Amino acid sequence: MHQRPVLLVIAHGSRDPRHAATVHALVRRVRSRRPGLRVEIGFLDFNIPSVHGVLESLAEEGVRDVVALPLLLTRAFHAKADIPAVLRDAPPQLRIRQAEVLGPSPLLLRALERRLYEAGLTPAHKSTTGIVLASAGSTDPEAIAVIADIAHQWRHTGWCAVRPAFASAALPRTEGAVRELRALGCERVAVAPYVLAPGFLPDRIARGAAEADVLADVLGPAPEVARVLLERYDAAAALAPALAAVGA
Repeated sequence: MHQRPVLLVIAHGSRDPRHAATVHALVRRVRSRRPGLRVEIGFLDFNIPSVHGVLESLAEEGVRDVVALPLLLTRAFHAKADIPAVLRDAPPQLRIRQAEVLGPSPLLLRALERRLYEAGLTPAHKSTTGIVLASAGSTDPEAIAVIADIAHQWRHTGWCAVRPAFASAALPRTEGAVRELRALGCERVAVAPYVLAPGFLPDRIARGAAEADVLADVLGPAPEVARVLLERYDAAAALAPALAAVGA
């Protein structure tokens, strides 16, 4: 019987214990949506198990096929450099396919809106509310452009205005975008963190939201995020291993 590839979710890792707890909560939701799928977690830094350790264990068990899924919202440095480098060091008997990062996806916009509504907004507030789409930030121009494009698309769903903001490496900062939306005349301003888990940069976003009316929670284990994970897994699993091999 053909075995489905194991899904290895690759998370960044953090000294903040909330990060790993949130990753594990998301993976529990993924497992509940797809009970027959084996899902493992590996961390690039700070937390265990490491990606390399998980791959070694899988190889020792006799697993052959793995889909490695970066738990990232944009194709920045980690997706382009760090993760492929770690996967190239994997045991040679493993056939590894690297899935696409999670974003952009219409499902993630729905997850952002879910978090805003959980924080107290309603659809009736849309036309009078300005949104700060607050991401971690990146030195990668492609990643920055993607965030700006998401903000542009989201604006067309009925919000008063949507502005991107970045917690590091790029401008504006969250507090600057909040003030800009106030100056535009939006009745209320809400900050929507476009981040997956709590940590240092999400805390900076929260501090930058001090003058906003609403601060939504991180995306975390939102059901839409779990659905995107499985979409990315299915797309990668459908590819022939030779076509999707790391470094091919």
